[in-house]
Amino acid sequence: MTTRRQFLAAGVAAATLASLPRSTPAADPKPAVKRNRIGVSTYSFWQFKNRDLRDIGKCIDLAAEMGFDGVEILHRQMEEEDNGTLQQIKRRAFLNGLDLCGFSTHQSFLYPDEAERKKNVELTIKQIELAYAMGIPTMRVNTGTWRTSKNFDELMKNKGVEPPISGYTDEDGFKWAIDGLTACLKTAEKCGVILGLENHWGLGRTPEGVARIVDAIKSPWLQVTLDTGNFLEDPYDKLEKLAGKTVLLQAKTYHGGGTWYTLDLDYEKIAGIMRKAGYTGYVSLEFEGKDDPKTAVPKSLEMLRKCFG
Repeated sequence: MTTRRQFLAAGVAAATLASLPRSTPAADPKPAVKRNRIGVSTYSFWQFKNRDLRDIGKCIDLAAEMGFDGVEILHRQMEEEDNGTLQQIKRRAFLNGLDLCGFSTHQSFLYPDEAERKKNVELTIKQIELAYAMGIPTMRVNTGTWRTSKNFDELMKNKGVEPPISGYTDEDGFKWAIDGLTACLKTAEKCGVILGLENHWGLGRTPEGVARIVDAIKSPWLQVTLDTGNFLEDPYDKLEKLAGKTVLLQAKTYHGGGTWYTLDLDYEKIAGIMRKAGYTGYVSLEFEGKDDPKTAVPKSLEMLRKCFG
């Protein structure tokens, strides 16, 4: 039975609780927005012209000093590719606290000659193995161009548009590109290297061209490397079409003006497009301006941090 003392104590406790202010239920916390890590392509320093900035190790050191999270290696910038060199690159990045976030390569499947296409398959497979040796998880690949332009200057003057080789059509090229990239996927899967088809002239000049190849192959080992500077007109709708398939975003900047063209890109808008698509991967800076990379690259990093952070 409840005693008189217990009854009175219970009553006092109840009155005390009733007098306390009621707390408002906490609102559900907003989900944190994951920031994108920012890397830099070694191309941003070298640009095929700055001889004193070609050394990959020097580029890695500069990237660390400037505060980047990772480095994308341009294959054509490498002067040696023996295993010792590859392991030194990996070691240099690790000691600087940097990821090796991408490997940018060149190849072309737009050859009527089957032997030439096979050479490019073999080249791409070798490049995948180089990426694997350096511990790089994704590699940029291209369709290649038809080579009917006199030079790259003419190709850029024509905004990347060029006619196919006489006697052939883009339909032939799409088949060759699909077959060639498909032949590389077994090695990509074995090495754990995701191929990213870039919107990089040739059949990849349009989002529809890139998507056609990726959708035809239907492999998790072939996705998209999306370059913000390679859609020369109305870029935002085009970037949005490929954002959901993107495994690496390459971000162009043009301090001092570009060599072939200069785009006034709205990176707040681009960051919004990528967030909407759920992209949380790396943003890799490709500086293409005429200013000194040692001053222009840090400016670009600051801007990208603001927009993607």
